[in-house]
Amino acid sequence: MTRLLNALLTTDPRLRRSLITTGFACLFMAFCVLAMQLVVVAGLTQPQPVHWWSIASVGCVLLSFMLIRSGLTRHWRDPAFTTVQIGCALVSNAVAYAIAGEARGIEPPVLAVVMMFGVFGLTAGQIKKLLALGLVAFAIAGAVVQWGRPDDAPPPALAALYMLMVALVLVFSTMLALRMEALRTQLKTQRRELAQAVEQVRALATRDELTGLPNRRYLAEAMRLRCLNAQRTGHPLLLAQLDLDWFKVINDTYGHAAGDTALQAFAQAVTAQVRGPDILARWGGEEFILLMSETGVAEGDLVLERVRSAVANTPVVLPEGGRIDLTVSMGATQWRPGETAEALLQRADAALYEAKRQGRNRVVWA
Repeated sequence: MTRLLNALLTTDPRLRRSLITTGFACLFMAFCVLAMQLVVVAGLTQPQPVHWWSIASVGCVLLSFMLIRSGLTRHWRDPAFTTVQIGCALVSNAVAYAIAGEARGIEPPVLAVVMMFGVFGLTAGQIKKLLALGLVAFAIAGAVVQWGRPDDAPPPALAALYMLMVALVLVFSTMLALRMEALRTQLKTQRRELAQAVEQVRALATRDELTGLPNRRYLAEAMRLRCLNAQRTGHPLLLAQLDLDWFKVINDTYGHAAGDTALQAFAQAVTAQVRGPDILARWGGEEFILLMSETGVAEGDLVLERVRSAVANTPVVLPEGGRIDLTVSMGATQWRPGETAEALLQRADAALYEAKRQGRNRVVWA
């Protein structure tokens, strides 16, 4: 059974949904054809027009099904062929009204079901075009019955009532479809805004607001994952703890605004020297962490020396004309097999303390 359904409806989820909808349309058309054939059997209308109408109506929906199944409509603006199918059904319904004889009163309810197919997937423009098509098609059908086939025409009052019912069904179905389309648009807008809000919250949770770098929370998880990856692959992993020298003095002497400017300049200078896979994050205050994956000590030392030189050549010019020369002390270490991120960080912190003790503006390895 599953193989048969896959052969008939494919395994492509989007195409399958379109084919299932068209399958319902085929089933509905089959019931309409059966109803018209019963009208013929009851002697309420002539058989030949109904037979030709049945062939044309069923042929239209089957052709739509085959076109969708073939994949030819996949890249069309309306791949499910919804507008064309509903348009054909409206014309078919109008023709049925013209040939149904005394049973033409069954057509307005059928029309309501036809319009339901457009409620959930059409744009406002498509819906309005279908409304115009339906009104024109039934106006022509009504005129043909009243003036082209006077012997088969209902009394004018009854014909007017039929047309009124058709117009009401078309108009109110269109209003409902337009309302649904507006709700879909609103839902898409809300989804987009929600996605943006989630992204903003995620950024706030994992980014340092002042420097724009990843924050402590992000880095803690990154260190854990990088250590696990180093354990699994055996690739080297380096961690360096960076500390902006004399930051407290900068704050006390020039004020916190100057301190913030110094941190931003420092972060930009270091970021310009690190490589794409490396992670530079603000650990807290004037402390930063640099993670370097798949990097040996010799290569890592070159990177850190570039960082030290770049920071030393990044003076902060104050608005009032003063200048702050920056330097950085760094403690670096290499991950050891089986070691946790906490142990790795502790060794780097000890190396940083030693760099400070030796006079700052240097790299010390542990």
